[in-house]
Amino acid sequence: MTVLSVCAISTNGALDAGGAYYMISRALGPEFGGSIGIMFFLANVCGSALYILGLVEAIVDMFGFSPDQEGKHGLHVLPQSYWYEFLYGTVLLLICLLVCLVGASIYAKATFLIFIVVMVVLITVFVSFFAVKERTIFINNGNNSNLTGNFTGFKLSTLKNNLYPSYTTDYTTKKMMTFATVFAVMFNGCTGIMAGSNMSGDLKNPSYSIPRGTITAVIFTYIIYNLLALMTCCTCDRTLLLNDYSFLRDINIWSPFVTIGIYCSTLSASMSNLIGASRILYALAKDELFGILLKPAKKTSRGGNPWVSVIMSWFLVQLVLFAGKLNTIAAIVTIFFLLVYAAVGLACLALEWASAPNFRPTFRYFTWYTCILGILGCVVMMFLIQPIYASASIAFMLILLLCLHYVAPSHGWGFISQALIFHQVRKYLLMLDVRKDHVKFWRPQVLLLVSNPYNHQNLITFTNDLKKSGLFVLGHVSLDELDTLPSDPLQTQSDSWLQLVDELEIKAFVNLTLSDSVRHGAQQLLFISGLGSMRPNTVVLGFYTRSTPEELLKSDEELETHGSSSFTFSAAGFKPSRENFSPWEYVAIISDSIKMSKNVVLARYFSEFNRYSVRGKETYIDVWPLNLLRPDSTAYVDTCSLFLLQMACVLNMVRSWKKATLRLFLCIETESGLRGQEVKLKQLLKDLRIKASIQTVVWDSVVALHWHKQAPTDSEASEEAYLNFPNNSSRISNDYLHAVNQMILGQNALSPPIVRFLYLPRPPADTSVYTRFLHQLETITRNLGPTLLIHGTNPVTSTEL
Repeated sequence: MTVLSVCAISTNGALDAGGAYYMISRALGPEFGGSIGIMFFLANVCGSALYILGLVEAIVDMFGFSPDQEGKHGLHVLPQSYWYEFLYGTVLLLICLLVCLVGASIYAKATFLIFIVVMVVLITVFVSFFAVKERTIFINNGNNSNLTGNFTGFKLSTLKNNLYPSYTTDYTTKKMMTFATVFAVMFNGCTGIMAGSNMSGDLKNPSYSIPRGTITAVIFTYIIYNLLALMTCCTCDRTLLLNDYSFLRDINIWSPFVTIGIYCSTLSASMSNLIGASRILYALAKDELFGILLKPAKKTSRGGNPWVSVIMSWFLVQLVLFAGKLNTIAAIVTIFFLLVYAAVGLACLALEWASAPNFRPTFRYFTWYTCILGILGCVVMMFLIQPIYASASIAFMLILLLCLHYVAPSHGWGFISQALIFHQVRKYLLMLDVRKDHVKFWRPQVLLLVSNPYNHQNLITFTNDLKKSGLFVLGHVSLDELDTLPSDPLQTQSDSWLQLVDELEIKAFVNLTLSDSVRHGAQQLLFISGLGSMRPNTVVLGFYTRSTPEELLKSDEELETHGSSSFTFSAAGFKPSRENFSPWEYVAIISDSIKMSKNVVLARYFSEFNRYSVRGKETYIDVWPLNLLRPDSTAYVDTCSLFLLQMACVLNMVRSWKKATLRLFLCIETESGLRGQEVKLKQLLKDLRIKASIQTVVWDSVVALHWHKQAPTDSEASEEAYLNFPNNSSRISNDYLHAVNQMILGQNALSPPIVRFLYLPRPPADTSVYTRFLHQLETITRNLGPTLLIHGTNPVTSTEL
């Protein structure tokens, strides 16, 4: 299953040095690839040591001198002890090092020669099963000098006796063997199938050679191992198999053949793992994932051989030789390889599930379920072999992954996670049906229009809190004509905006547009922002500012000749704007937003807002749910008031704002009676599950200045004016506006709030009074500190379960 994944990835593009590491890193990204690359490197290092130890055991068994060897075949002249065996392993490893230092070409020639020798030996082994007659073999295993085993030739009775498991203790660890422990040792005889892919950087055409060579190796190995197992269990009794590890030599037509074969195959396997480890280390160093730590490993000879990587790999193999016995490290080597094989399957599975058009491997004999079967097989066997080693290996890999995530330099390899996320997001966006929206599950989805974002970071971070896990889009209008430009200027600006999003650590999208006016650009953003059901339902604007408030009272004709404004979102890009943006156009944008059924939030004085002052202190959020420009309405339960309460409650639910206290200000007249209105408001808050304290404000002296309290000179004209509210905006006196402003400021005596929520009336239908309307808003909010003027267009609260 793993080989099918290797073949698929290797035929999907050009391969470089590193084999499986290169495939995984280019598919799953540098973090995952780097951590698995280290695991694969260690697996090859330990694998090389394992084969050297196996070869030492074979040499000692044949030539070692100790009492155990008396009566055995061979010339027993070599001293035998732990340190002597370590010396023999060092010498053998030095031979491997010399071959690998010369380069890949001499290694390829050496392994081909070894392949020929091993094939000849295998032929003699298979011939011996038929040619050798029945014989009794005397076994000296150091415990019982009179023990004998039988070579019976092909007999059904021998096959039946060997068919079922009957595990005994291991000769090195003295522990009872199981299927998993035998598998751990046996599996190391199969890891050589990845040797070809490890040499991907040295192959002339890796995309052609790796699939054919690897699949051939798997099929050939499978057939040979099964034939050997079948013939052995048909011809050798259990006593011989359990006690004589060199039984193939004892039953061969010429016993030295098997000895030569064992020496050649183990030496070849050790060289293969050593050169594979060096190529993986070289690939890791070349990708600079570990910085200066692996920098020396990038050095190569004139022929391109990474000799420093070879020496570093050899040194680590030399350290592993201290383990002493093959079976001691067999389990950990197998677990490392299984982890890498699982990662290869995962890489192929991710590429297949991402459905990227550029994943077009020429090798097609795989599917997503072959990948899953390979992954599951590897993971299950890891934990069956040794759960502690498996858990420790995965933990080590995850630690490496986290370290690389924070310290590794960025690479332009592409991230499969992005392709998978896109695939899933598209699927779920299509499932998100706007017709199934319900007020119970409403949340603010915000479009914040900004100009120079570095001047309005406080507002951006505050809006990020206000969205309550909803959609957040930063919108920007650049003023220019595409017809006069050689290319789209927004493409170069996009990266700067995304960098700002990262710096501020906010969860936001960026939407930029090009237009001939701010209003037209804002309309574009209102129409196109979002996707499917994920569209902004609330627009946040910075407040319009001029050098002096009196300029807001000038006519539109005067403003058009006055010069450019400093409105918070009108400046183009990150540089000063050259547009002429009038108060009339600003109010028109508010009106356009409401016409599109968007809730509107105007933010003022947020340059004074300090987000960090919220944390760990007793702070207040003040809410004024009455329409202060229409005190005659006396309504606290209209759509806009309820939206105001909802937004204040949403802000209070954010973790950093949880300690803030909501204060709801109830404006009453003495004659209207206090008790009844307060009771109704408390009941409303209870029904909406909003926790807030109610502060009553007697405002008789303030409301007396409003036009509807003045004695009309002509009752009919007054009635007509009352019914035609747009005309009434011009009748609100500056005295009333100043009085309302002072009334709000007067509440600071309690304790100044960190932010205020005020009711934003709908702009008048008569567009000629837009400028006066903006002046009224400016006067009411003057010097209030961070303030939000909010207008809601749709119901957003629910009392239902």
